[in-house]
Amino acid sequence: MAAQSPVIMIKSFEDLAVWQMGKNITMETYRLTADFPKEEAFVLIPQIRRAALSVPANIAEGFGRYHHLDKARFYLNARGSLYELKSHLLIAQELGYFNQSQSISGLLTTVDKLGLKLNNLISSSRKLNKQSQ
Repeated sequence: MAAQSPVIMIKSFEDLAVWQMGKNITMETYRLTADFPKEEAFVLIPQIRRAALSVPANIAEGFGRYHHLDKARFYLNARGSLYELKSHLLIAQELGYFNQSQSISGLLTTVDKLGLKLNNLISSSRKLNKQSQ
């Protein structure tokens, strides 16, 4: 008989792995943008930070919704913000805003992994909606 994986009780959005990943991405983004050039203080820095903050915020809001399609909509918003963030990070990288010690390849890998997890969460929410009809 195969071993069963333990069941994890999700009581709050903080228990969701996707929220935790989104929060970690946000924290890393804040650290990285702290050293950006001053001329980006009112342009790219707030844009990057808003996109980053939107990811865990939308996941939390989706968790708080009752209907599965509402949940899916907020998870879709989180995914959209995630890829907006990725675009900004890639542009900042091309502009040379990250120094050699600030490789963002790990962050970009985490962004892609979170995107896949959000896809699964969106699909799951949509399936649950169909089952409840």
